[in-house]
Parts: sequence; structure tokens; C-alpha cells
Amino acid sequence: MSLIDLLTGNTGNQVAERAESKFGINKNQVLALLAVAAPLIISYLSKKSQSSGEAESLNTALDKDHDGSILNDVSQAEARQSEGNSILNHIFGGEKQDVENQLSQKTGISIDKIGPVLSMLAPIIMGYIGKEKQQNNVGAGGLGGLLESILGTASSQAQNTESNPLNDILGSVLGNNNDQKKDGGGLGSILGNIFGGK
Repeated sequence: MSLIDLLTGNTGNQVAERAESKFGINKNQVLALLAVAAPLIISYLSKKSQSSGEAESLNTALDKDHDGSILNDVSQAEARQSEGNSILNHIFGGEKQDVENQLSQKTGISIDKIGPVLSMLAPIIMGYIGKEKQQNNVGAGGLGGLLESILGTASSQAQNTESNPLNDILGSVLGNNNDQKKDGGGLGSILGNIFGGK
């Protein structure tokens, strides 16, 4: 399953519906947040995994807690929110608040809700990575390559599809793609890279 399939398929829709009923946020906004947060988290993890210590730590976490079963039972996402928050603290570190501010501005989800929603989405994204790791039989040394491959496939899929439901959602929520370029690095450049900011 590609990252685009995760975001536009049943899993993405189910978790968006749960977040919509729990937080009172429009489902499309949650899908847009997932669509932006997933590549962002994977990109940060890819950079971290260049350090052998971080790669070992991520490998252990994926083996222990993220086997992909959450993709078949998204109700786990609500029960694992505090774990999701810990994941985000580790991934983003001191940049977490800045990332949340930017995501809040981009998706229109209020700043008081963006953290809890992200915490709900994080275990889903980690579960997806864990499942890909198992299917590709990758150890700590291959994690960086696996994460880069996930991002590369998502980027080419988004660019090669004339009408991509993901791009439609992002377009309706985030507005003109050109605005994404103005963020200057970080989130903006990742958005541009993943969705081929035209």
C-alpha cells in the first residue's frame, strides 16, 4: 500500500471521521492535515535515521509498538493519543510548536485542537511505516532508504495522476498551491516536494 493509498483509502477516511466526531472538525480538514503531516513526519524520521543510534531506536519502536495492526482497527488511534503525543515530541523536538502553528494556519484547524488531532494521527502513520518495514523486511540500516522510497513513490503518484483526490482535498482546504512555496523551507518545501507544488 502506498502512502497515497493510506491517505485516500478507508484508513484515512475512518480516522478522519473519528476525529471529526471527537473534535468537531470538518473531515476534509482532518484528511488535509493527515496528507500534510504524514510526509512531514516521514521526512523528519528519514533525516533522524541517518544517525545509527536514531535508526536503531526507530527500528525498535516499530518492531515493538507499530506492527501495522492499527490500520485495520483505527479505533486504537483514540486510545493511543498520549503515545502519539510522545511520538511527536520525539520527532519534532523543539520545532513541535512551530510545526503545529504552521499546520494550523494551513488547514484552518484551531491551534488548541491541532495537537490532539496530530497525536491521534501519529500512531496511524507509525503503523503504516511499521507495516512497510515488515513487508520489505528492512532492519535499522535500511530504514532511511525505506522512508525515502515511501516519499518518492507518493510524490510521483501525486504528480502522475491528473485528478488526485488528495490534491483535490488539499486544494480545497489549503488553497492555491503557490502559497505553499512562500513558507520558505521546512513545511512549505516538503509540501512542494510531495505534491509537486505547481
